[in-house]
Amino acid sequence: MDSLTLFLFALGFVLLIYGADLLVRGASKLALAVGISPLVVGLTVVAYGTSAPELAVSLQSSYAGAVDLAVGNVVGSNIANVLLILGLSAMVAPLVVSAQLVRLDVPLMIGISFLLLLLGLDGELSRWDGLLLAAGGLGYTAFSIWQSRRETRAVQQEFADHFDGQSTLAHTPQQILLQLGLIAVGLLLLVVGANWLVDGAVLLAREFGISELVIGLTIVAVGTSLPELATSIVASMRGERDIAVGNIVGSNIFNILVVLGFSGLLAPTGISVSTAALVFDLPVMIVVAIACLPIFFTGSAIARWEGVLFFGYYLAYVVYLLLTASQHEALPMFSVVMLLFVGPLTLATIIVSVLQAIRGRSRDLELG
Repeated sequence: MDSLTLFLFALGFVLLIYGADLLVRGASKLALAVGISPLVVGLTVVAYGTSAPELAVSLQSSYAGAVDLAVGNVVGSNIANVLLILGLSAMVAPLVVSAQLVRLDVPLMIGISFLLLLLGLDGELSRWDGLLLAAGGLGYTAFSIWQSRRETRAVQQEFADHFDGQSTLAHTPQQILLQLGLIAVGLLLLVVGANWLVDGAVLLAREFGISELVIGLTIVAVGTSLPELATSIVASMRGERDIAVGNIVGSNIFNILVVLGFSGLLAPTGISVSTAALVFDLPVMIVVAIACLPIFFTGSAIARWEGVLFFGYYLAYVVYLLLTASQHEALPMFSVVMLLFVGPLTLATIIVSVLQAIRGRSRDLELG
């Protein structure tokens, strides 16, 4: 592979990240004018903005015929969002979880993860499947914004506190044009960066004999998840924890419904779903989504030790992918260790956490 291709591949990452940053900043400031809550901003504006790289990469991959990369990018990003990004964010500071996430958004994330697996059982996501997913994404967005608009002014003021106490954004034409300009430039950089990133990723896969699915699940997935990583960690450090957690859950919902939905509509013959993705990667994505519910439920918070647990699982997942891709001799032993130790450890941890939460709530009721 020539040095120019590697340079464009690296530059594609930079443009994706910088473009997403411009897009989020412009969209967030415009959102101030309509006064929506921190959680809904995290679930929609910030989540969709930081997921724009996944959208750009998957659309470009579908159009170019690299369909394994399109699916791998979304599935890998969703796994990275929860295990890597949520884990690191909780390690920075314990994250308080909104009741809405536990009641509505996390169950929705789990449900559409199962839906994606069901739609892919025939080996492809057809244009009708893409239409169904895309319509669901638009409906979810409209419902979230409608629900937020019904909130009280007190909650809207809480949102303003996250942005240096500004309750509204001045409606001068110059400022509106500035934010629209940031959004337009951000989108342009995303498209260009996605084009270079996909081209470089496909060449890398061919050069080293690694499948496009594995490249999409690891390098491209983590690269396009960097905006979510930066956003959630910074939000966690600043105490904007609704945005930190909402960004992750909203991004995962957006990735499945909007990214794969519109990618399926754009792909000339639909998106093929490989057997490897059906047997391993999609089930892992579902398990990761389900793992959020008990951890979110216990005390409505994500503790630092739970963040460490998630981060450790992500490292194990990446090691497994690399061992599988290279057919390394250590793969059977690693698989046995994961099966015999990680599974039971996780189950025991969840059971203990749930029991502690139940006991804590029982004590609160007795004292009350």
